[in-house]
Amino acid sequence: MIFIDYLENVELISCGFDHNFSITNKGEIYSWGLNSCGQLGLGDERNRNTPCLVSFPNDDLIDIRIKDIVAGNYHSIFLFENGQLWGFGSNRDGELGLGDKNNRSNLTKIPIENVQKIACSKFHLFSLAHDGSSYYAWGSTKYGNWLSSRKLDGQPASFSAASAMILESPITFGLTSKIKVFQFQEPISTKSIIRLFNNPDNYDVKFVIGDRRILACKCYLKSVSDYYCLMFSGAWKEKVEVEIRDYSYETYYAYLRMLHYGCIGINQNRITQLIDLATCYIDKRLMKHCKTFIRDDLDEQTMPTYLPLVIKYEIKELYDKLSHITIEQVLPKVTDSILQNNENSIEFLDWFYNQRRPFIPK
Repeated sequence: MIFIDYLENVELISCGFDHNFSITNKGEIYSWGLNSCGQLGLGDERNRNTPCLVSFPNDDLIDIRIKDIVAGNYHSIFLFENGQLWGFGSNRDGELGLGDKNNRSNLTKIPIENVQKIACSKFHLFSLAHDGSSYYAWGSTKYGNWLSSRKLDGQPASFSAASAMILESPITFGLTSKIKVFQFQEPISTKSIIRLFNNPDNYDVKFVIGDRRILACKCYLKSVSDYYCLMFSGAWKEKVEVEIRDYSYETYYAYLRMLHYGCIGINQNRITQLIDLATCYIDKRLMKHCKTFIRDDLDEQTMPTYLPLVIKYEIKELYDKLSHITIEQVLPKVTDSILQNNENSIEFLDWFYNQRRPFIPK
């Protein structure tokens, strides 16, 4: 977020090994960082230390919005809402899936269609895609360099499982993930307010999380949060240090920064704590953004992560999407499982009718 005052209305950020992308709410894409292989998509191989606008080719992408971006080791891939993949950057091991080993510095279409999700690694030279039913991989694998996409056998359950299948080592750290950035309609950020955040020259309270601290001003926090107004008028009134035990440093830092800068980045790793914090701190704005993030990221693969949150926090706005996913993606697999093994039908019927049996109190 080093360029937060340079770029406005940022919705999504993606970080590779040494290069970065951001998308604004207008669909504009900016890139900066290392560009030795053309991984910034700017038509050359010159490094950039400030964000530069990425231009699209004159084709059918003009009216199509970006769905996701992954920035790998030295390559980058864009996923559009129409399921098309476009990429640029290093291709020495086939990580762009274009059938050759030539680098690209301009956006180039990758020959694979109907993609729903993508992933690559900051530390390995391969790419992954998921079309809703199967996983595909290309680039450097333990089986050699795959210059074009190949469907993976064995029905891996996630990108981590898919990457473990093609790597020499099962270590799958470094898979890129998106951070969706939410900005308030009425930005809070001004230079005077920003100076109140984590400033050693101007604070009157320390939030202590483990062995780390975040500095803030009570008066400002009370003015922007009903929760802080209550706590600093009560249990925390005389405290110079407040210990936070329920949330990680990264989560609490992101929340306090949001109150000063007016925007927050949300990803899968942070969503569970953020939605709990939004509930406990009665922050309706943050709760709205958490619900929006879950809705946008909810599908068959992420349902095990988000279903407990939907149930626990009674997020009824997501019931309709859960129903569609169940009907369109989950039930067909249940049907296939029953057809492959008749005994599964007995187990399913037993479960189904037990669920429908009325509760009879003792």
